[in-house]
Amino acid sequence: MQDSQTSETTQKTIEETIVSGILSARIRPGTRLSENQLAMLFSVSRTRVREAMMRLETRGIVHVSPRRGWFVVEPSAEEATAVYEARRVIEAGLLRGMRVLTGEGREALDAHLNEEKSAMAAGDRQRLTYLMGDFHIRIAELSGNAIIVDILRDLTARTILISMLYQSEFHAAQSHDGHCRIFEAMKAGDFARAAELSIEHLDEVEMGLDLTTRPDPLSELRSSLSLPPKTVPSVSQLSDPKNHNFKGATKTC
Repeated sequence: MQDSQTSETTQKTIEETIVSGILSARIRPGTRLSENQLAMLFSVSRTRVREAMMRLETRGIVHVSPRRGWFVVEPSAEEATAVYEARRVIEAGLLRGMRVLTGEGREALDAHLNEEKSAMAAGDRQRLTYLMGDFHIRIAELSGNAIIVDILRDLTARTILISMLYQSEFHAAQSHDGHCRIFEAMKAGDFARAAELSIEHLDEVEMGLDLTTRPDPLSELRSSLSLPPKTVPSVSQLSDPKNHNFKGATKTC
């Protein structure tokens, strides 16, 4: 029984570490996750690693490629749309179902928003990426529903992957303002308004994505070699030989 509990704990640790790396934008879409290397890092067998990866696959975080191994997913445009739709349904429904914001909850969200401001002032983009996603998870945690928290954490991780693929700019201040508006409505006890604001916020973020962009398959190697990023034309731009650039205003959440 103890060995079973230990193996389950190890698998959860592997899963949580990978998801945490995605939430903070340290792990990029398409990153290869070697069973051998993970086994060495966590001092476990490849079997334990494979079990953890299979669980992450069911959560939509990784996928396996025959004879090549495990990779972090690269969400398609259709999957990106589905993820945002799911988040709108879950987050708005969660807020509509809330009846009160406790003093402890108010303090936690207020402290979180102050962290966002501090990270913006420091220009810490990696920290901001994590905080912008974590704000939504913190609201879910206030519900006390562990299932919703787990679902939203996975959806948020997939949102981060989407942003890394389809965002060309980072507008943290606008997302922070959206978070502040949601918080103000929650403090006023107007959870119906908070739900509306959460939908508006996610709409704005999704509208900032260029889902016609084709991700650069060499981006990770290009970054490792310190080569300048390549602008990959979208499908619509490829049809127009005179147009070789794109620029989309984007936000993060």
